[in-house]
Amino acid sequence: MNNAIRTENLVKAFRRVNALNGLNLEVPEGAIYALVGPNGAGKTTAIKVLMNIIRPTKGRAEVLGEESTRIAGRHYCAIGYVSENQELPEWMRVDAFLAYLRPFYPAWDERLENELVERFALPLDRKLNHLSRGVRMKAALAGSLAYHPKLIALDEPFTGLDPLVRDELIEGLLERATESTIFISSHDLAEIESFASHVGYLEQGSLQFSEELATLAARFREVEVAFDSAPTMPEAWPRTWMHPGSSGAVLRFIESRFDRERTSSEIQNLFAGIRDVTFTPMSLRSIFLAMAKAERGLA
Repeated sequence: MNNAIRTENLVKAFRRVNALNGLNLEVPEGAIYALVGPNGAGKTTAIKVLMNIIRPTKGRAEVLGEESTRIAGRHYCAIGYVSENQELPEWMRVDAFLAYLRPFYPAWDERLENELVERFALPLDRKLNHLSRGVRMKAALAGSLAYHPKLIALDEPFTGLDPLVRDELIEGLLERATESTIFISSHDLAEIESFASHVGYLEQGSLQFSEELATLAARFREVEVAFDSAPTMPEAWPRTWMHPGSSGAVLRFIESRFDRERTSSEIQNLFAGIRDVTFTPMSLRSIFLAMAKAERGLA
């Protein structure tokens, strides 16, 4: 499978601080890829480098097969980009804004434009600066989808939006998913979990993991082991167990490479007097919290 985005040892330094620290990222064509991580992890910097808004310090990045530093002019006809901090010509009415964009994109589809205007309930006769942030985001997204881009890059598009507006934006994106690769950074893990196909976790400018969301969900479990009496703790824990701890006759931990047979066998080999074992699937938010705590050395 070809990659819509690929980076090799990508570094972006701001004076003495590396916002990106050897980023190696692959986003398959056709994926809905979510790049997540805490504030300051480097997500926005990564997208700006990919869009050639800022230049990398070291390493390289490819977008749709083109070196990111060469992206300009005609290349943007295949890329739709929307950022939470994107500046729009707020003195324009919505209809004038869309009309202004049309000549820049040879593949602009006026029928699709009209469908997006209707789907997002955009008020064509109102100025952008008179609209709520959510409606401005919908106008920006409509202007980035109407020319059938091969790649849609979205930087924190859901921040501060009410649930209804988020749902409308997501539905609009999913309708385009069959013809585009979608690359999105977001803190809204619950929403990401509902539609992303792939996920990458960025921490301090480094990619901690990148995989299909279904695979990630399958390999993490919250484990609770109940004993007849308080168990004796082993000197060393299996390396895939995260945050083990006991309370009375109950042991809890997170298994990061869950396999029912192997995990059950490890528990049986380490402990006696086991009364019951339960394995509980975890939400994306719970997985990331567990990984963030492990990265920072927290219990």
